[in-house]
Amino acid sequence: CERCQCHSEDKRTAILYTLLSQNVNHSRGGRSPAHQRCLCHQRRTVCLRTPNVTCQAACNVLVKTISFMKNLPSFYLLPQEDQLLLLDSCWVPLFLLGLVQEMVTFEVMETPAPSMLKKILLDGQSKRQEPERTQPTLAAVQRLQCCLNTFWKLDLSPKEYAYLKGAILFNPDVPGLRAPVHIKSLQQEAQRALHEVLQPLHPEDQGRFARILLISSTLKSIPPALITDLFFRPVIGNADIVEFIVETLYE
Repeated sequence: CERCQCHSEDKRTAILYTLLSQNVNHSRGGRSPAHQRCLCHQRRTVCLRTPNVTCQAACNVLVKTISFMKNLPSFYLLPQEDQLLLLDSCWVPLFLLGLVQEMVTFEVMETPAPSMLKKILLDGQSKRQEPERTQPTLAAVQRLQCCLNTFWKLDLSPKEYAYLKGAILFNPDVPGLRAPVHIKSLQQEAQRALHEVLQPLHPEDQGRFARILLISSTLKSIPPALITDLFFRPVIGNADIVEFIVETLYE
């Protein structure tokens, strides 16, 4: 790896380099401050430490997630266009809830860099082949693990998981829905059931319902590309994961 200017032994040289770089960038059209800061940590790419074990566990969770949707009559009564829109928008948070429920843990390691000889030998071929797969960054994986750890601390019961999944699945705010009013009523029904089950389980914790909904909203911030590249790309290659989910759902 090229040595980062932030770790230069001569800080004055690093400062001068930064100033000169800013001037050069400005003369070339300029860059935003975000591009001028060192992003070494964020750019460090990682992969699963035990891909065989973790990918198998992730696939099992995905199958259970699809099975959850299959067993919901209220989902199948929706127009198929709405089913596909809901599936595309919510499969990631539902899958992540499955990871939490199944207690799937994983570790990552820095992506091994290809050898110089391999780069030379494959340089001509790579230009004619498919583009190289993207790799998750360490910062993105750490955000994901932070979300999962927060959910583990909630220690949800099976009923809480079930009703929360329903509240996430029936999202009336997805653009393009044909029956948003009906979907909103289904979401409210799931939220009401979640609230009712909390009272006997946690009578002393009055803020648990709001806390669960708030924390569940963080799952929507996890990009599908990160989940696909981290857990499923080693298995499905360049195939579309959403197409795979749809085929499995309607088979």
